[in-house]
Amino acid sequence: MLTRAPVIHDSLAYPGRARTFLLSQPSGVSLSPVPDGRGPSVTLKIGLGAMDRKVLEKPVPEAASPGLSSLGAVFILLKSALGAGLLNFPWAFHQAGGVAPAFLVELVSLVFLISGLVILGYAASVSGQATYQGVVGGLCGPAIGKLCEACFIVNLLMISVAFLRVIGDQLEKLCDFLLPGALPAPQPWYTDQRFTLTLLSGLVILPLSVPREIGFQKYTSILGTLAACYLALVIVAQYYLRPQDLAGEPHLASSPSSWTSGFSVFPTICFGFQCHEAAVSIYCSMRNRGLAHWALVSTLSLLGCCLVYSLTGVYGFLTFGTEVSADILMSYPGNDGVIIVARVLFAISIVTVYPIVLFLGRSVMQDFWRRSCCWVCGPQALADPSGTWVRLPLTVLWVTVTLAMALFLPDLSEIIGIIGGISSFFIFIFPGLCLICAISVEPMEPRVKCCLEAWGVVSVLLGTFIFGQSTVAAVLELL
Repeated sequence: MLTRAPVIHDSLAYPGRARTFLLSQPSGVSLSPVPDGRGPSVTLKIGLGAMDRKVLEKPVPEAASPGLSSLGAVFILLKSALGAGLLNFPWAFHQAGGVAPAFLVELVSLVFLISGLVILGYAASVSGQATYQGVVGGLCGPAIGKLCEACFIVNLLMISVAFLRVIGDQLEKLCDFLLPGALPAPQPWYTDQRFTLTLLSGLVILPLSVPREIGFQKYTSILGTLAACYLALVIVAQYYLRPQDLAGEPHLASSPSSWTSGFSVFPTICFGFQCHEAAVSIYCSMRNRGLAHWALVSTLSLLGCCLVYSLTGVYGFLTFGTEVSADILMSYPGNDGVIIVARVLFAISIVTVYPIVLFLGRSVMQDFWRRSCCWVCGPQALADPSGTWVRLPLTVLWVTVTLAMALFLPDLSEIIGIIGGISSFFIFIFPGLCLICAISVEPMEPRVKCCLEAWGVVSVLLGTFIFGQSTVAAVLELL
C-alpha cells in the first residue's frame, strides 16, 4: 500500500492545460519502488495484435491517472487538433490542383497520423515517461531529447505567429465592416493592422500571458472547437445558398500543375492535424490504457477531424476556386452576418488560446533556465525560473518576437509552411525513432520486429521529406 500517493500533472489538450491527479493502487496490482525514484513499478499487460506482451517492472508514468474516459480522450484529441489550421485547407486544395489529389494525400497522411499516435502510446508504456519530450529523451537518448525540446519551442513560437496573423486578418475585416468608406479613400491610421494588432497584443494578450498559472483559461479552449465546426457548416451552407456577393462562377483547376503539387498539402495537414504533442499526456491519463483501445481512440478522433477539415477544404475550394485566399475567411465579404460571427468566434478563441501556447513554450525555457542554474550561483530572484524577474522578461520577449514576425510575414500560407515542416518532427520523425528504439529493447518475434522497424524507418524518411519540402517551399516564398 502506498504511504503517499504521488501527485502528477498532465497537459491534456494541446495547446495545453493542467490538471492534478492522485495515483492510487489498483486492486490486484503489485507496486514496489524503483531505484531511479521515478515512481512505483507495476506488472501490467499492454497489447495490440502481435505487439501484445507482458511489460515487467515498468515504471508508471508520472502523469498516469485512472480518471479519463475513452470518450473524454476522443474529445480532447479532437479539440487539440481542430483550430486555426482549418482556415488554410481550401487554399491547400487549390495548391494541390483540385479536390481529388488533395483528398488522396489527406487519406494517405491519415494512416501515418493515426500510427504516430499509436506509436506514442506504445512508447510511453515502454519508457514510463508522461510527457512527449520525456518519452523521446528516455528512448532515443539525451541528444535527441534536446532536439525535441528545441523543435518544441520553435513549433510553439511559429504557432503563436500564425495565431497573431489570423487575429490581424480578422481585425482588418472587422474594421472594414465597422468603418465603411469609399474604396479609393485611404483608411484611417487607427484601422491599420500594424496598430490594431500591436494594441491588442499589449492590452489584452500580454496581460493574459503573464500569470504563473493559466488554469482559469482551461474552459475557453472549447471555443476553438465550436468556431471550427461553425465555420465548416457556414462554408457548406454558403456554397449551396450562394449569396449575391458570391454569385460568380469560380474557376476551378482542371488538373494539377505538376506531379509534385500534391505535396503542397502536407504542411497544412501537419499543422491542422497536429495533436501528437499532447498524445502522451492524454494516453497516460486514460482509465483504459490498452494499446488496442488507444488505437481506437486515436482513429475516431482523427476521423472526426478529417471530416471537418475535408468539408471545409472541399466546399471552400469549390466556392472560390483559384481565387481562394490562404485564410478562407478573407475570401468572404466583410458585411456578411454569419461570416462576421465566425470571425469574432475565431478571434476570441485564438486570443484565449495564445497565452496557453506561450505558457507551454515558456515552461520549456524555464526548465532550461533551471538546469542552467544548477551549476551557476546567482541572485535568488534569478535562480527561480517561475519568479517574476524571469517569467516577465520571457513573456514580453515571446510576445514581441511573435508580433514582429506576424507583421513581417503577412501571408498565412508562408507561416503554415514553416509550421508544417517543424510539425513533421512530432508527427513522423520522433514517433518513428521512438518505435525503432522501443522495439530494440522489447522481446518479440523477429518477423514482427522487422516489420515494425521498417515502418519506423518509413515514418522517419517521410517526415524528413516533408520537413525538407515544406522548409524549402517556405524559404522560396519568402525570397
